[in-house]
Amino acid sequence: MTEIDIEKENAAIARAYKNLLKVSYTTLTDDDKKLIRKAFDVAVDAHKDQRRKSGEAYIFHPIAVAKIVASEIGLDATSIAAALLHDVVEDSDDYTTEDIERLFGNTVARIVDGLTKISSLKTDTDVSLQAENFRKMLLTLNDDVRVIIIKIADRLHNMQTMESMRPDKQEKIASETLYIYAPLAHRIGLYNIKSELEDLGLKYTEPEVYYDILTKMKESKQEQDAYIEEFNNIIKNSLDKEGLSYDIKGRPKSIFSIKRKMDKQGVSFDEVYDKFAVRIIYKADTANNEKFIAWKIYSVVTDHFRPNPTRLRDWISSPKSTGYEALHITVMGPKGRWVEVQIRSQRMNEIAEKGYAAHYKYKNNDKEDSLDVWINRLQEALENHETNAVDFVEQFKLNLYSKEIFVFTPKGDLKSLPKGATPLDFAFSIHTEVGMRTRGAKVNGKLVPLSHVLKSGDQVDILTSESVKPNPNWLDYATTSRARGKIKSLLKEKNKEIAEEGKEILRRKLKQLKITLNENSVNEMVSHFKLKTSLDLFYRVGIGTISNPMLKEYAASRSNALMSFFKNKINRKPSVNQEDVEKDEITDKYDLLVFGKEEEKLDYKLATCCNPIPGDSVFGFLTINEGIKVHKKNCPNALSMHSNYAYRIMQAKWIDSTQQAFAAQIILSGIDNLGLVNEMTKVISSNMHVNMTSLSFKTEDGIFSGKINVIVKNKTLLKKVMDNLKKVTGIEKVYRA
Repeated sequence: MTEIDIEKENAAIARAYKNLLKVSYTTLTDDDKKLIRKAFDVAVDAHKDQRRKSGEAYIFHPIAVAKIVASEIGLDATSIAAALLHDVVEDSDDYTTEDIERLFGNTVARIVDGLTKISSLKTDTDVSLQAENFRKMLLTLNDDVRVIIIKIADRLHNMQTMESMRPDKQEKIASETLYIYAPLAHRIGLYNIKSELEDLGLKYTEPEVYYDILTKMKESKQEQDAYIEEFNNIIKNSLDKEGLSYDIKGRPKSIFSIKRKMDKQGVSFDEVYDKFAVRIIYKADTANNEKFIAWKIYSVVTDHFRPNPTRLRDWISSPKSTGYEALHITVMGPKGRWVEVQIRSQRMNEIAEKGYAAHYKYKNNDKEDSLDVWINRLQEALENHETNAVDFVEQFKLNLYSKEIFVFTPKGDLKSLPKGATPLDFAFSIHTEVGMRTRGAKVNGKLVPLSHVLKSGDQVDILTSESVKPNPNWLDYATTSRARGKIKSLLKEKNKEIAEEGKEILRRKLKQLKITLNENSVNEMVSHFKLKTSLDLFYRVGIGTISNPMLKEYAASRSNALMSFFKNKINRKPSVNQEDVEKDEITDKYDLLVFGKEEEKLDYKLATCCNPIPGDSVFGFLTINEGIKVHKKNCPNALSMHSNYAYRIMQAKWIDSTQQAFAAQIILSGIDNLGLVNEMTKVISSNMHVNMTSLSFKTEDGIFSGKINVIVKNKTLLKKVMDNLKKVTGIEKVYRA
């Protein structure tokens, strides 16, 4: 770089620093500014020789993270300083955690140390440690929740600046973000950041879908702005007459949420009716009239527009466990279009925008804080090392995003649970001992099974007994990570005892077959019996499901494999590898997919969870027992696989679609009329390369729904059939299962 370039860069760094001080959500004192300046100077010194992949000076990254922490999340000067220093210890040999404590005190040092530990977590190349790393990362929540919040800000800036990375690296980081960081941001109440993380995650995991929706949103923006203006003008006069101080904003839904709605409802972009929401933010003079004004605004809006009674969400009377408060209604707006209206006070809006920081700014110390309760419960689950890390993260992730219900205890206390929770979940939420001793439950005074799904407003009474012990069926009834984790832990203790006995039995039986029980033989048996772990093997021997004849069969296969190996060694011709011949026979016959950068032809199986067909965007996943499984990139399990087992992911693409036919299922619905089935079969039979294997329909009150199973050569042909089916009179929706 020339001296002029260096001067320009230094000026840009200085501007970025000054901007950081200007945008801070909290009022900064002179001492605050001194602390931040000191942290800035240390960060500049520590990163002076470092550059990002894009080529820019590395110091721009910690400044950007600190800016997110200061303005978008709204944390204090201590957090801003820690954000500036978050990479200093990890990336520099000149500074240690002890140096940070000496220069900035215990609190900043503790936060930086937590962030350094998270950054130093690595993914093992043999057994994935990614889920365990997430667990360790979450353990820092109880030390100081600011560690996680700054980590989320760090991840947001990394997602915003990923253009210079390799595509496979982009996809791995984006999958991780959608898998854990976006749900975590949601749980802490950082809704704006959650939405941005989701959109950026989609941009790198499914770029075609992302840019398609983005383009369509830009094209329809002018029309939407005009519609929101028309909607606002209708209610403004009435709100003004009430003497209210308010602001009305139109807000487009995120790209990710529109895509999720398209997938869930099986509709196109144009068929998503609520692509935006209207937000009314009002000023309340006192805390006492805040709720009253919200319902007054509700009354004004519903005087002009008919509400959908099933879409009323009152999170003012019963706030979400994230601290979120608002009144949500969906009304029939002009031109017969549904519009979501969100009614919030300025205080509620700050909590929705800033999450944790604003939540504590307005916190009523007389009330038990829901975020503190959640963190304490999470800590209990995290410290239970009996729980499989991947299972834990899966359950944790589901609970982060779960919609809530509110149920009452026998004494009338209100409890928040995820939607779909059962009496067993309720029991474990009261206390572990109550959960372990559950023998039954009463809901609203009536006995119900433990699998009964609770609804908001239910009053739940748990019946207990000292003689009751958890059994494996309970895992079918429990949905929350707390309940499932406790049940699994108790069941594992029992299974471990059986497995210990099974191991000794196996050792004796193998000795009779002249086989030593060691790591090698155990791995062979796990593979031979198609199990997952050595514990599974010992447990099955202990309960007798792996019998003597089965072990003799294993011993025989072991001997045959050894003989075959030596035979091939002797007879193999230099120019031909028998394994390659067999592989070629398979891949030549089904020459459809190639794997990796070298575009190798490998044996594979198609995953049944998403049923990919030629033309779909796919990837390969190396399984333990079944070789390569091919999944669609938008497979429901894709995020979990990319996040937890990135080292097993293989690039894959279709190279030919003429050799084999593939099964696909088409879902249809619409208005029933005479000859409809005949019309549909004509459409399918007119496409020469499509074969219909089965067709099923049901009609209820003039509305039909149906499924057609077809065999097609590729995705293009399937799309053509679906497009033609949409043209049939009466059919409203057509989508692929």
